[in-house]
Formats: sequence, structure tokens, C-alpha cells
Amino acid sequence: MRCPRCGCDESKVVDSRPSESNDAIRRRRECTGCGFRFTTYERCEEMPLIVVKRDGHKEPFDRQKLMRGLVTATVKRNVPVSKLTALIDDIEATLRDQGSFEVSSADLGSIVLRRLLDVDKVAYVRFASVYRDFKDIEEFSEELRSLSHD
Repeated sequence: MRCPRCGCDESKVVDSRPSESNDAIRRRRECTGCGFRFTTYERCEEMPLIVVKRDGHKEPFDRQKLMRGLVTATVKRNVPVSKLTALIDDIEATLRDQGSFEVSSADLGSIVLRRLLDVDKVAYVRFASVYRDFKDIEEFSEELRSLSHD
């Protein structure tokens, strides 16, 4: 690791511990050239998740975009943001555990809907109305009927 003060290529690790969020190793280092102490973080390199849209183009998975959709679906509902964050964390972990780094937007939407159904049924219907792009009131009514049978 190159020293940020003098540029020397050699340093020694003085202290090593997990980061506060437990997603990295925090290392205190000391430059063998000038004695300057600095901190580095070692993280596991993750491949980005890619969402394949209906028209075939690809875009990176965007947690914030999903959060905006979930917040919109849960407006005026008693669903804490922490629950939505945990839901997104769980979805992202599930996708990474599958070992594939590409997911279709249809599959992603289905996963979100399944998880959202357990959180809040009104939010589920709101999210489904946008995700499934109901063409008429009959499609919407059919979705509501399927929920009432659960």
C-alpha cells in the first residue's frame, strides 16, 4: 500500500479490525519510509447486479430507484423506512445468492411484489398497479379479487 504522504510502497499493518458496519476490514498502517500512519479498508469486490429491461437494454440495479417506488407505494401507510430498507437488503441478498448477476425487470418486480404482500396489502396493490401496468379496471379488479381469496 502506497503511503499517501511520501509515496513509499512499503507499510506495515499496526492494527486490524472489522469496520463498524462489518462489511470491511479496517487496517491502520504505518509507512516504513516516513512513519506516517494511515487507515485503509479491505472489502470484498462485488459484481454489480444488472437489470434487463423489457426492451432488452440493461441498467445497473439501483437501490434508490427501488426505494422511491416502495416509498410511493407506502405513502400514508404505517410502514417504517427501516422495514423498506430491510426488504431491499433481503431482495438484493437473494439475487446475489442465486449467483447470477443479471435479473429481468419482470423477475425483480415479482420478487418485490411477493415480499411487499407480507408487508402491506395496500402498498402491494399500489406497487402492482404501476409494475403490472393494468390496462383497464377489470385487470385491477381481478388483482383485488385474488388478494381477497388469500
